[in-house]
Amino acid sequence: MFRRLFILAGLCLALSGCTNMKPEQFANQKPALALEEYFDGHTRAYGIVEDRFGNVRRTFTVDIKGEWDGKVLTLTEDFVWNDGELEQRIWRLTRDGPTPNDWTGTTADAIGPAKGRVSGNAYNMVYDFNLKMDGSRTKVRFDDWMFLMPDGVLLNRATMSKFGIHLATVTIAFKKDVAVREAVKAAE
Repeated sequence: MFRRLFILAGLCLALSGCTNMKPEQFANQKPALALEEYFDGHTRAYGIVEDRFGNVRRTFTVDIKGEWDGKVLTLTEDFVWNDGELEQRIWRLTRDGPTPNDWTGTTADAIGPAKGRVSGNAYNMVYDFNLKMDGSRTKVRFDDWMFLMPDGVLLNRATMSKFGIHLATVTIAFKKDVAVREAVKAAE
């Protein structure tokens, strides 16, 4: 009896990190997200990291400098964590796949390429990452979802798991100043 309960509890825990969402579900949602347009220039974001029990463990701000050269979208991310830690991550995203909505991303701590797809107002990217934890590194999987909202707000929810077990959720709100972006485009 206890063995069955233990197995059932383990299965529930393992499946709790899974999602059935697909980018295509958002194909008709507006405003349409174009990664190379949204992230071109400066973007600021604010985020929290919650453990699997919903406790906020860390907060951060991140300034992102995006450069689109027509082929590669380079995102230089400068993080400031609430404990004073500074961190920089540089993503390089390219269109790569059977459709123009498919993207491949690389960064130093990713294990292999990150595969993503844009559809409507949504972007989903899945990748393995060599996460720094307590002075060492451990391999985790990210299932990263972004949703473009009106007024230049981009919401990001990423779930982090290991062996299929949900470890944490990262929630980020990106704010692109629409007025500044339009002024820059008009000056070009």
